[in-house]
Formats: sequence, structure tokens, C-alpha cells
Amino acid sequence: MIARLRAAGLGLLLALPAFVCETAGAGERLPGYGPRVFDGRPSLEQMTELGRKIFFDPGLSSSGRLSCASCHDPAHAFGPPNALSAQRGGRHMDQMGTRAAPTLRYLVTTIPFTDHFIDDEDGHGEDGGPTGALTWDGSVDTPREQALIPLFARHEFGNANPAQLAARVQRSPYAREFEVAFSGPGERVFDEPEHVARWLAAALEVFQQSAPDFYPYTSKYDAVLRHQATLAPEEARGLAVFNDPAKGNCASCHPSSLGSGGAFPRFTDSAYAALGVPRNRALRANRDAAHYDLGLCANGRRGLADRDEFCGRFKTPTLRNVATRRAFFHNGVFHTLREVLEFYARRDTEPARWYPKGRDGQVRKFDDLPARYRGNVIATPPFGRKPGEAPPLDAADIEDLLAFLNTLTDGWAPQAGAATSHAR
Repeated sequence: MIARLRAAGLGLLLALPAFVCETAGAGERLPGYGPRVFDGRPSLEQMTELGRKIFFDPGLSSSGRLSCASCHDPAHAFGPPNALSAQRGGRHMDQMGTRAAPTLRYLVTTIPFTDHFIDDEDGHGEDGGPTGALTWDGSVDTPREQALIPLFARHEFGNANPAQLAARVQRSPYAREFEVAFSGPGERVFDEPEHVARWLAAALEVFQQSAPDFYPYTSKYDAVLRHQATLAPEEARGLAVFNDPAKGNCASCHPSSLGSGGAFPRFTDSAYAALGVPRNRALRANRDAAHYDLGLCANGRRGLADRDEFCGRFKTPTLRNVATRRAFFHNGVFHTLREVLEFYARRDTEPARWYPKGRDGQVRKFDDLPARYRGNVIATPPFGRKPGEAPPLDAADIEDLLAFLNTLTDGWAPQAGAATSHAR
């Protein structure tokens, strides 16, 4: 996707310089969005409100029916509002994407991509491997870069170039507001389509830093961490399974504890793993038997294409609000959280449940990867057991995990009249 953006003449937009914009008076800083335009414009408030209007505007798409919110619905934690494996877009809203739409919540502290991440917080200083960046394959580092992908993707917004996008912005209800905010003295931003696209992406990034919308930390589990609530027995058992290295081992990739300085957990280590999820034959791209989504090693970053050990790896998503989703993993192959947990528990003990058989009658494990990359699939707990062995999670464990994962949904409030107790 990034290569296609460069080919469309959008290299300038992908390489936004790290200028600093200082607003008049309060001295607020807008790092990385571009130089100050004029007299303190744009302010954080202007960019936030414009970003909000842009986010909900279907008029920026070739169909006139697709907005950012269509795939990242606030009512669903800025994730997909339906059970589609991949969302539809394009001029006639009939083109299917290739991956499940991720949530946009809790991305604000994601670090830029590095292929060697050393986390010294626990005192071990082990190399965590590829970490950071956004999207399932880590192709971009910032929300403003990410915003450019759907805006110019044929199967999403379908803008052919910055000029076409700028024309749509100019016809929007907020066109005058946009022009005032981003035009320099004696200039008109709409005369420079690349600048329109650049500022539009920057406004979307600033909007995504709005705490009430994108990192509210209002789940029941957050209340527990604040000592304002207590987990129910089944939720507490689920947390124990979640953290147990010999059972769920979920916390090894989705940390659940407070971080340094008391930072609330994001429930992702932002690393990459090859889980070997089954091929999703509902995706149109997979009608081509030769097509494989290779993830990290094919994300367009320099130096990764020849790293075979990265093929099949995808970014670990946050588990915050995971119970609101109906499409899971990068290819959206599963549609219930229970099914996801069953896969983790029984991928290796019951492979025939998840993978097809070949002509020889043998189960073709990890069928969504070419054979030469299947050795990249992880076998650490809860994976790694032999077919026919007891799974690491039984039915009760899964029920308890479901109960705990539901405590990660934002918008929790204690029941009226219920006593609030402190966590232990």
C-alpha cells in the first residue's frame, strides 16, 4: 500500500517533516504536523474539531457513502460495526478489503517501528523483536500516515490523487473553516492539493488524541485498578487464567498490569507474532490460491522483504473493548470471542477442527501461509501441545476468560444502588 502511495506522487505526504507549530498565547505545540501557518493557526482546538468533522464525512469518498466512522464506529470502540471479515468500499461500495478493520482506540502511545525492542522495565532487558508502528503489518508509524492509506485506496475512499481529495474537501460543509485554519498569509490552501491532504491527515491525527473518544480508560477493569471496584469471582478467575504462563499465557503479549509510573495497561505489547490462523475463504483476495497475506515481511519497509522469519507475523492488537468485536485476527476469520479462545486452546490439540485436509487426507495446518514460512508460527503456551493431548484451557477456563475480557469494555458504570468495593 505504501509503495502505491509513493507511485501516486504522495511521497511528500508520507515524509512529513518534524516541524513544530506553536500557537499564539498559550505556547501549545503541534509536533510533526508542519510549520505554523499564520497568527497561531491552526490551534489544537481547530485541528481537533476539523478532525472530528473529517472523520464523520462520507463526502470525502468516491461513493459519497463511506467515512472513517463507517469502519471505525464510535459506538463499537472505533472498530467495525458489523461481523464482516473485511469492510466494503470503493466507488460502488462493492469492493471488499483484505483485512479486518482494527480499533483506533489506545494507539496514542504506540512507539515507531523498530525490529529490535529492548524492554528493560522488568530488569531482564530481553530483545522483544519487531515492535511498534500501526496497522496489522506495521507499515506506518503515525495516525496521519495511516489516514492516507484509506483515503487513496481504490477499495476504500477511492481518491485517485490529492487534487481529487482536495476538491471534495472544498465542497464540504467545513471548507471555509478548513481554509481559514490552514491557509498562509496571501495564500489559499486549496490551491495546493498536497497541502490539503497533508493538513487533513494531520487533523485526523490530532482528533485521535482526544482522550474522551480514543483513550477514555472507563472499563470495569480500570475501575478495579483505581480501587473503585472489585472483580466478580468468575472475572477474577479469568484474570488468573489470563496471567498464568502455563494456561492462557495471554499477558505475555497482552500485559495486564500497571506499567512504570502507574501507566494503565494497553493490553498489547505492540509486537508481532505468527499465530497460524486458518485461511479465510470469505475474503475475495483469497479466491486466488496463490495469494497470501504475509504481514510484516511484506509491509514495504526497507530491509524487511528479505527477512523470511518475519513472514506471517501480524501486530498484536489491544484487547481493550475486544468483547465488542465480531471479526477477529488480521483476516477476520473468526466471528465470536469464544471461537477465538477455543482456537488458542485447541489449535494444536485438535488441528482438524481448524484446518482443511489435503488430497492425502492429512490436515494442512497453517494453510494461510506458504509451506516455507509455516515454521515461523509460534508454539509457546497455550500452543505447542500434541494432537489428542488435553488442551491447556478447559470449558470453565474459557467461561472465566470471557467474563474477564468483558471487563475491558469502556463505558462501565456500577449498577444503581450497588455498593462499590475496593480491589484487593
